Amino acid sequence: MSDFVMFCKVGLPHLRTCISFVRVLRRDKNILLVCWTRMAADMCGSAAEDVSAENEDPGAAPYGNFINYYTFNPPENRLSLIPSNLLQDLEYGANETVVILDVGCNSGDLSVALYKHLQPECLPKGPTAEGRLHLLGFDLDEELIHRAQSSNPYPRNISFIPLDITQDEASRAQLGTYLRGFGRSTFHLCVCLAVTMWVHLNHGDEGLLGLLSRLAALSDYLLLEAQPWKCYRSAARRLRKLGRSDFEHFKMLQIRGDMAENARHHLSNNCGMELMQSFGSTSWDRKLLLFRKRAEKDKS
Repeated sequence: MSDFVMFCKVGLPHLRTCISFVRVLRRDKNILLVCWTRMAADMCGSAAEDVSAENEDPGAAPYGNFINYYTFNPPENRLSLIPSNLLQDLEYGANETVVILDVGCNSGDLSVALYKHLQPECLPKGPTAEGRLHLLGFDLDEELIHRAQSSNPYPRNISFIPLDITQDEASRAQLGTYLRGFGRSTFHLCVCLAVTMWVHLNHGDEGLLGLLSRLAALSDYLLLEAQPWKCYRSAARRLRKLGRSDFEHFKMLQIRGDMAENARHHLSNNCGMELMQSFGSTSWDRKLLLFRKRAEKDKS
């Protein structure tokens, strides 16, 4: 009996369940067999639900490429902080063609919502109409990009491509080709939301700084949401709980602490950009920071 009780304490999730099993054992071993079968099925179901919950939890995907990201972080979490007249505030005219880049667009939900949000009064009428605002979204996950392409309501104005921003030459060539179609060498606005941590964890300090430098070179304005350091710890912990290999660079990272400030410091000191405005923090306590390229006369 003592061995059975010990097994229950170790193998079953709740002590009350163990006590119930001991009582059943005393009464009828046949009843115990039935109860054990049902409980085993329940435990397997709970385990499956736990794994499912982990897969839905931020940090469970090693590159941030969650298949259902916008179910737990819907576009409204960011858009509620971004003024709908942002383009006018940046002094882009009503008839001026504006080109936007969405970095790490996932399945495209936020890309489409942002496109609508920034021009609520002049959306193209139907999928074949063309408006003044053009948006390019990319993600390294080809399956997510396929989903974005399949559900794109504005294919004349919104494009989605698979692209790995850490592959410098390849990404530069693809983005350059897109920009030349508009006679430009930079995007009017780059949007990089909750991407920095994944590049940092998978490519180290050099990868993070390279990403920020690349985005600064690509954009006149940069809207940045950098995950705070607590998210790094959570991401590493969730991977370990799932029995996966830890992030290769996590323990060797030298850039730590206030990640929004670290990003601001690099963009300001090394990339010719300056912080223009903070739109506050999301419900996940992440700052939305708008940077702009400094005029040549202001660069030191």
